[in-house]
Amino acid sequence: MPTVSVILAGGSGTRFWPLSRAELPKQVLNISGNDVMINETIKRCENIIPYENNYIVTAASQQKKIDDVLLKEVPRENILTEPSQRNTAPCILYAALKLKKLYGDGVMCVFPSDQYITDTEEFSRIMKKAVALAEKSDKLITLGIKPTFPSTGYGYINFDASKNVDGAFSVNEFVEKPSYDKALSYIKAGTYLWNSGIFIWKISTIIENFKRYLPRIYDKMMEWYDFIGTDKERQKLDEVYPALQKISIDYGVLERSNEVLVFSADMGWNDVGSWDALGAIFPPDEDGNIIRADDHVLIDTNDCIIYSEKQLVTAINLSNMIVVSTEDALMVCPKDKAQEVKRIVDKLNEKNMQKYL
Repeated sequence: MPTVSVILAGGSGTRFWPLSRAELPKQVLNISGNDVMINETIKRCENIIPYENNYIVTAASQQKKIDDVLLKEVPRENILTEPSQRNTAPCILYAALKLKKLYGDGVMCVFPSDQYITDTEEFSRIMKKAVALAEKSDKLITLGIKPTFPSTGYGYINFDASKNVDGAFSVNEFVEKPSYDKALSYIKAGTYLWNSGIFIWKISTIIENFKRYLPRIYDKMMEWYDFIGTDKERQKLDEVYPALQKISIDYGVLERSNEVLVFSADMGWNDVGSWDALGAIFPPDEDGNIIRADDHVLIDTNDCIIYSEKQLVTAINLSNMIVVSTEDALMVCPKDKAQEVKRIVDKLNEKNMQKYL
């Protein structure tokens, strides 16, 4: 049974503004200094999934940029573009039906395109176990990350430690981003993991779950299925897709199913969702500052994140702040408000300042 990946690469990374933009999202940025994030995602799986078995789902506005930066080993016909953004459930079904037509069945691994993982050996070990379990079962499998602090920026997975299938635990519930006090209680309980957004299942299994739990989306997309491979494939998708319900795979399928399993993973994972995540990638200097700027002068400044594309950055007596300077924008905020940067994007939209988005 073939193993294929579906990499979700249609987001705009609003919490990573002003570096991440609608047409230049963080998945096509080289944040780590090694390669753009989408290519790092593919390379991470190269001993599990052949390059030609990687499929990317992205927005039409981002297709050209994805094409420009994507590893040459990945066929360009594997870039699947959404007519409109409808959240993760519709795009996963879109990919699953395309893969069904191409492969019949196989193990489908779904990855966000913009995560950072330091322990790639542990990642490969757990992924191989998950793929083997998916191949022989009809389970919906996810990877949960052992929490290292009471994060309020991640969703959580509550699992039943007494129900174990080949090393994976039965999932009780998915929990949205909690308050600090709740997050702290989850850490103390020991039965909660961060939701990584990584999923493993058979193509046939996830399609059957859409049929059961999201029948309206399933029925609409099946109208398109018979046109795959014909000269009307795109036309039919453009007709059907924009009318689909906007819903995440977590809400639409996983929270409704009793067949979800989670592997507990400790692999140096970070979703690089906001500026404060740079601390997981780059070591701080002797003052606790993380600096990604060629020219900077800092006086009595500590525990800050400083990023600049070209401009000189200077600071005096600054502490626990984020300073980001790009060619056309400057963003300053406290580190503990890093998750709220997307509010700036919302405000720019309200003010019709789309040229900065």
